[in-house]
Amino acid sequence: MKRLERLTVILIKLQSKRILKAADLARDFGISLRTVYRDMKTLESAGLPIYAEAGIGYRLVDGYSLPPMSVTEKEAKALLTAEKNVSQNTD
Repeated sequence: MKRLERLTVILIKLQSKRILKAADLARDFGISLRTVYRDMKTLESAGLPIYAEAGIGYRLVDGYSLPPMSVTEKEAKALLTAEKNVSQNTD
């Protein structure tokens, strides 16, 4: 799974679960704990209010949720095309 996909799945899990444990995420995605920590830092840097407590896990700050995103079929196809172009031209 590519990083962008993983970050998106983590975001969805954060919105749907109360607490996410780093060890569970590492196991589910087949990645290291260090990668989980970097991914969570990336989401925080993007502006998500993530609360982390050692030994407990990660969660979104109480009361925070992203509004649902609505795109047209044409916009969705454009996003998929852009993603394919970016993944092929990584330099």
